[in-house]
Amino acid sequence: MSSRNQNKPPVPRSPVNKNKAVDDAPLDKRRKIGTGRMMASTTASRGRQALAPMNNQKDVPVAPSETEVSECETIEFTKEEVDVLLNEKFKGKKFDSKGKQEWMVEYIKKLKICIKWFQKGLEDLGEEKDNLRTMLDSSEKRCLETEAAMNLKEQELTSTISKLENNISSLKESLANEVSQKLDAIASHNQEKEASMVLKKEQDSLKERLFTSEQNLSTANDKVKQQEDMYKRLQEYNTSLQQYNSKLQTELKTATDANKQVEKEKAAILENHSTLRGHYNLLQNEFTSAKDSRDDAVKQKEIAVKEVNELRGELQKLREDRERQVSQIQELNIEIMRFKESTGRTAAECDSLSMKSIALEETCTSQREQISVLQHQLAAANQKLKMADLSSSEIRTEYEGQKQIISDLEDRLKEAESQILEGETLRKKLHNTILELKGNIRVFCRVRPMLADDAPGADATVGYPTSVELAGRGIDILQNGQKTPFQFDKVFEHSATQEEVFMEISQLVQSALDGYKVCIFAYGQTGSGKTYTMMGRQEAAGLIPRSLKQVFQTSQVLAAQGWKYKMQASMLEIYNETIRDLLLMKSSEVGGKKYNISHDSNGNTNVSDLTVVDVTSEFEVSNLLKRAAQSRAVGKTDMNAESSRSHFVFTLRIVGVNESTEQQVQGVLNLIDLAGSERLSRSGATGERLKETQAINKSLSALSEVILALGKKEDHVPYRNSKLTYLLQPCLGGDSKTLMFVNVSPDPLSVNESLSSLKFAARVNSCEIGIPRRQTIRPLDSRLSCG
Repeated sequence: MSSRNQNKPPVPRSPVNKNKAVDDAPLDKRRKIGTGRMMASTTASRGRQALAPMNNQKDVPVAPSETEVSECETIEFTKEEVDVLLNEKFKGKKFDSKGKQEWMVEYIKKLKICIKWFQKGLEDLGEEKDNLRTMLDSSEKRCLETEAAMNLKEQELTSTISKLENNISSLKESLANEVSQKLDAIASHNQEKEASMVLKKEQDSLKERLFTSEQNLSTANDKVKQQEDMYKRLQEYNTSLQQYNSKLQTELKTATDANKQVEKEKAAILENHSTLRGHYNLLQNEFTSAKDSRDDAVKQKEIAVKEVNELRGELQKLREDRERQVSQIQELNIEIMRFKESTGRTAAECDSLSMKSIALEETCTSQREQISVLQHQLAAANQKLKMADLSSSEIRTEYEGQKQIISDLEDRLKEAESQILEGETLRKKLHNTILELKGNIRVFCRVRPMLADDAPGADATVGYPTSVELAGRGIDILQNGQKTPFQFDKVFEHSATQEEVFMEISQLVQSALDGYKVCIFAYGQTGSGKTYTMMGRQEAAGLIPRSLKQVFQTSQVLAAQGWKYKMQASMLEIYNETIRDLLLMKSSEVGGKKYNISHDSNGNTNVSDLTVVDVTSEFEVSNLLKRAAQSRAVGKTDMNAESSRSHFVFTLRIVGVNESTEQQVQGVLNLIDLAGSERLSRSGATGERLKETQAINKSLSALSEVILALGKKEDHVPYRNSKLTYLLQPCLGGDSKTLMFVNVSPDPLSVNESLSSLKFAARVNSCEIGIPRRQTIRPLDSRLSCG
């Protein structure tokens, strides 16, 4: 930089010389710039330090002359020139007061010009800063408004698309159902026709069998009569034989008597022996013949007795055959009665089917007649259309009427679908009411799918029963060929989506807006999908983001009914039995404070010095969740690449006020992601991870002890054994609506952990807690007003 030499002795006494010196002085690096260019140069030299430390330079620039005073606003000073001007000193004689005075006047003029330039630059910088700040604020505001509008538009479009898809799917399902019902009706009609034909054939065959059985019965009766007649004849023959035998016996007696008389007369007729010998021999022959005849009679009697016995046996057989045939006849009669009854029913069914078929045929004939009439009408209409265009208006009106009918049918279909949805919603509400009155903690089970890191080639250890009673509520664990069954309020298979899971708890989330305390927490081993269930991913949001979305959307809908809501969110984690606030500004300060847990008389939980943030939208809470996720303690173990090493607790306090009804409700929504239980033999934890695992297992053991004490209804429940159980005291033993998700891994290597988790969940499901109560306050408390 060229400058005049300050060591050259000035000539201040002569005004001419002074003016000449001033006029002849060079301008150095000073430039005259326009007003418009001043802003650009000022902006370009914003980083300069106007009053930097002094540089001991000997070159001093020449100050502007009096003719240039009016143009000082267009002069630009550099840093070096300002430093030189500030360090400039009087170089004249020590006692030259006049020269020093002139130099001072000139120096003051230059200082004034420099100060004016500096002030101008500051003003320009301030204006530029204000302009930039306003531009930045407006651009940020426009960006936020655009982003909010885009989010609302995206939500509206998403909801519209989902509604349209649901409508399309429901219409398709209803159409498919109607088609299937029609096909089923046709198939059933055909089956009924075939059944009627089969029944007719069976009726004919039964009639033939009845006829043959009746013939057999008549022949059997004839045989029985013949056998009875033969029996009577045999009895008569037996009596005659008995009479003949008695006659022979009498004859034998008379013969013996005659023999005795002959022996008596023997002595008298010895003398006439020779004469009487012939007569004796004759008598002896007669006796022999009588004896032979008697023997013959005895033999005939024995034969007759044998024949009688044989006839009696045959008669007994005939009686048995008769009884058997009678029983067969009775059975046939019963079968005939049954057949007559079934034939009557079949005939009635056939008659009804025939009536239906006749009615259908009549309908078809009437429709054919209507079709023919319509065809005639159409032909007449075509003729009229050829003659004139008057019928076009009638066709249009008819088309509009048909269109209106179709739209009415669609509206009725929509109403029916809405009624079905309302009925399903009512069923769920009644189911929830029953469970609330029961006072038990509800337990849902969710099974994650098999992953690539699971045991390769092994089958899943989880099964699902297919019975009507246990479908969707039962789960079986297979271990060493043995099956252990469990039953819960709901079981989600590995194919269940995040939306299906949330649909089951949406009514429970709604209860928080209605003034209830609601607690939902996830339990299970490391790597079983707890964090995925609660937080989810960007493409599949979990229960916490979906619950917050429903809360804010429902609050906007209830605003039309006069409700105003104020919501406050807090997030903490329990890490190594220490509470950490996850909403502190710096993640390094998360574990720096000590927090105390307390419960008031209303069952509300308070944590001292915990950060509580007022939230008004889902977007704000999402940002808070992202901030909390960055501060949460996670680590890697052999069981999970990114394992949660702490218990995460999200709390949303809701205060609702309805000025028209003068009603106020206070609800609390607690969403908790517990750390995963794990065995040291599988996790391979050492050092800090070992300490974390021990703290996690200790807190979960304390939770198990609390559940066991509640299940046994003991007087003392050890809530204070752990920070986790003491924090969850109102949810486990108070009047809160509590739901636990037990997450299960199908990996065969985790079957022991799965059994342990399901057994603990079964104990939780059997615990009875207080009946949930809605917290309402009347009249309104002005301090808690949401306006």
